[in-house]
Amino acid sequence: MKLAFFDSYRLGVVRGDTIFDVSSVVQDIPHVGPHDLMRGLIERFDAYRGRLEAAADGGVPIDLSSVQLQAPLPKPGNIVCMAVNYMEDGTLAEAPAINAFHKAPSGVIGPGGTMVLPDMPAKTFEGEAELALVIGKRAHQVPAENWRDHVFGYVNFIDGSARGTVPDKNNYFQMKSRDTFAPIGPWIVTADEIPDPQSLQVRLWVNGELKQDFNTSDMAHKIPRCIEWLSHIQALEPGDVVATGTNHRGLNAFQDGDAVELEVEGLGRLKIGVRDDLKRTWPRDTRVDLMAKGVKGPAIQLTGKYAPVNP
Repeated sequence: MKLAFFDSYRLGVVRGDTIFDVSSVVQDIPHVGPHDLMRGLIERFDAYRGRLEAAADGGVPIDLSSVQLQAPLPKPGNIVCMAVNYMEDGTLAEAPAINAFHKAPSGVIGPGGTMVLPDMPAKTFEGEAELALVIGKRAHQVPAENWRDHVFGYVNFIDGSARGTVPDKNNYFQMKSRDTFAPIGPWIVTADEIPDPQSLQVRLWVNGELKQDFNTSDMAHKIPRCIEWLSHIQALEPGDVVATGTNHRGLNAFQDGDAVELEVEGLGRLKIGVRDDLKRTWPRDTRVDLMAKGVKGPAIQLTGKYAPVNP
């Protein structure tokens, strides 16, 4: 099942190019906002699934193009992101040490939203294409073999990043937790529709040009290990998001006016825009392109405020 919020955060079931309003089915779930509603539904999904399917079966289809989709998880309790979790198409000699970081839930934007590049000194701004897990049942010290018991579903996720912040080694919070740096959507796909999340193609386009194209099979630490490791550090709650990392080779500098599209296989397509009031520019090269030119790391800013005098 594909679950979405649309217009004024009405709950919908997506089927093909249509959405069915099933808001009436979940009115009795206690909530003070849309995220409480989605979390409450996730916690009670077994009791509500049949009712949601029946409502969609008997409902009036609404063309998806006629509604405004919203973030399906508007304010997760936790967004936990795996760090450096890909083998970079086999170019790494050994798996990086398992690692993760928190991202501010206030940074969530939904389909059609805009990632706003802040007025700050940073080498570049990138958006990382990622498969994200949606936690369905409290996960505390979960053995790797039991990971499926705690995953409700999957969703597209873009991890916005401000690279090269200063001072050095004071990075993750100011790099990752900026407002609008957590695009998510367009809907949650329940786990039963994705039999093997470890073999999904992940693609990200910028202005129609394919930039990232990799498979989740390239993860250094697979999903069972991620759930095990994270849940032995903190309990994960229903509605929490776990982003599983990215292959960095296709990363590229986001800049003003960009139209970004992310599609993890089977999860629909998340579309967002980018705005930079400073109108800064960077090379359009991917990390792989830059490596071929002998440049290590992300692109260096070309023009605008904070551009280096001698790059």
